[in-house]
Amino acid sequence: MKAPAFWWHDRASPGLVSSLLTPASFLWQAGAALRAARSDAVKAPVPVLCIGNLTAGGAGKSPMVAALQFRLRAKQINAHVVSRGYGGRLVGPHQVVEGRDTFEDVGDEPLMLSANGPVWIARQRARAASKAADADAELVVLDDGFQNPSLFKNASIVMVDAVQGFGNGRVIPAGPLREPVSSGLARADLVVVVGTPEERSQCLAQWPELRGVSVVEAELVPQRTGLPISGEAVVAFAGIGRPEKFFDTLRAMGAELVATHAFGDHQHYSDAILRRLLREARMSDAMLVTTEKDAVRLPVAMRTEVMTVQVRLEPSDWAPIDALIERLLQTT
Repeated sequence: MKAPAFWWHDRASPGLVSSLLTPASFLWQAGAALRAARSDAVKAPVPVLCIGNLTAGGAGKSPMVAALQFRLRAKQINAHVVSRGYGGRLVGPHQVVEGRDTFEDVGDEPLMLSANGPVWIARQRARAASKAADADAELVVLDDGFQNPSLFKNASIVMVDAVQGFGNGRVIPAGPLREPVSSGLARADLVVVVGTPEERSQCLAQWPELRGVSVVEAELVPQRTGLPISGEAVVAFAGIGRPEKFFDTLRAMGAELVATHAFGDHQHYSDAILRRLLREARMSDAMLVTTEKDAVRLPVAMRTEVMTVQVRLEPSDWAPIDALIERLLQTT
């Protein structure tokens, strides 16, 4: 489902539809408060670091989790990722195994992250965290779940897309926020703002609320693909939170975008869609290119026909994140 355009209006001019839906936002907030009041957060046997966001859709959570997997492994810290397994059919708890599980089983993001280290999925996240602890995890990295009250978080990092920020500043359905900015930032130990230097600067200026919290700036950097892309004709497709971000990355790499196709987040690609994309690329004498997250949703036979461009989240300064992790490990 694509987010309505008015969600991303300037908060000074949110528009008539947003204003009409504002009473429903109060109901959303009341429901969330009631759910939190009725839930007793389960404390896992090991520290839990949540990577979340305040808006519906992508804000760089999974890239941040992947960056932490590499960082923690380099520090010889046995970290396991826990995810709800959105889009997968398995209830869990279940340890994701690359090459055995499919995205239909466990969801695309857990399957993608399992290439970097241990990943567990479960509808009840606390059960997955317990399984991770039984498997000798020293730290659980929770992918999403910032607003879910069922599992106690020892610390939380909130991700912010520098281009979208917090949209029009209003709560669902009047805006993209899962909760008010003030309450969300008050529970965050760190905030990571993701974008180019110019985008980050504009975001920090637009949202003065960010001046009162500890902010780390970060950028998504494309990795070497093994194939040349600069100057090449490309047909690009993506079913992620903000496909335009991926298309901008390809342009920055020097690709000539013949066509772009934005699909819904977690899009299931039918044979008809894939045949159409492949035919378009061949007729244009262009490479067919997609994201790492989309690639795990492709049939195995199709993956040789599609070039995957990987991006890595690179914080400008790891020190605040490292300090937070060290503090968490010292609490046990």
